[in-house]
Amino acid sequence: MKTRIRASLAGGCLLAVGMLTTAMAQVRVGVILPLSGPSATIGEDVRRAVELAVEDINKAGGIKGQRFEAIIEDSAGNPTTGLGAARKLISVDKVPVVLGEYSSGITLPMAQYVVGENTVHINIASTSVKVRELGASSFNLVGLEDRGGEFAAKDSYAVGLRKVAIIAPNNAHGQGTAHAFRTEFSRLGGEVIGEVLYTAGQPSYRRELQQLDRRKPDGYVYTAYGQEAAIINREARDLGLRSKPWYAILLSNAISDTPPDIAQGQIGMELGSFQGQVGQDYAAAFQNKYKGPVRSSFSGYAYDGIRIAARAMDSAASTNPEDIRKALVALGKQGYTGVTGEIRFDDKGQRVEPPYARLKYEDGKVVAR
Repeated sequence: MKTRIRASLAGGCLLAVGMLTTAMAQVRVGVILPLSGPSATIGEDVRRAVELAVEDINKAGGIKGQRFEAIIEDSAGNPTTGLGAARKLISVDKVPVVLGEYSSGITLPMAQYVVGENTVHINIASTSVKVRELGASSFNLVGLEDRGGEFAAKDSYAVGLRKVAIIAPNNAHGQGTAHAFRTEFSRLGGEVIGEVLYTAGQPSYRRELQQLDRRKPDGYVYTAYGQEAAIINREARDLGLRSKPWYAILLSNAISDTPPDIAQGQIGMELGSFQGQVGQDYAAAFQNKYKGPVRSSFSGYAYDGIRIAARAMDSAASTNPEDIRKALVALGKQGYTGVTGEIRFDDKGQRVEPPYARLKYEDGKVVAR
């Protein structure tokens, strides 16, 4: 499944074409998202962010006066499909930049291929620490699981949890997040008395939940995606496990497909989003365009990713991937104020001091606590 996002230039100005390299005849980037499968709700939310970013760029004149375009491919939540999408974007569409995916298990092989093809990669959602190892043409906007797990451990300990059970997917994200949380929580004096790394795609997780319940934790710490999280949340309620606190690592992931009455009262942490006036303006623009709020923090990271890719192309006056990479390095040193706050890159293309937030789900929406 492919979605092309096109927006016309305000005024259609082409006065600056002479400033561009011949490769700039088509100014486009590729984006890979889970538009179907268990994470489709998040994927659609992020797709809307991409659409809004493209529109905003073109309203401001495009790239050196030319129309900017994003070609979106559906990973279907599958690593093989995601890799195939990357091959298509690079070999057929000739994009110099690929953004995505969402799940670390899809992003890592996809991005390794992208970097191996000397194309620029921008990570807008995946939190595996292996993102740091992708190479010089990969840039990362989000906080990774080691820092996120540490933040979650400190936060859950601060709210009074001492003996917890962990639930996480048995993939790169889940394994890394659980390890980081366990290490920091133990250092603080807490104890992880039970842990389940679940297999994705099961119709039920009752057995795993009952296994953890027998350990008698004083709270549950979990990280899960969309529809799978919805099953876990519903069955936890049905089994009476919600009488104890539930703490979600990446809260918007965990409740995106969970009915409000079941999600009510959950607390957790999230990648920080909508920082300052720029963030507030974005949230308002999104609400106005789509008649509803953003569903996940990744919306803001996708918007920022598209904007910095376009900024780098504009600065380089080129669609040559190496020129864009150099422009992103320079932009990362200079700093860019985005929806998710100040964006700077270290010498490995990793975001410096990525933001986090303490949140809760209350009366049908995620709010700060």
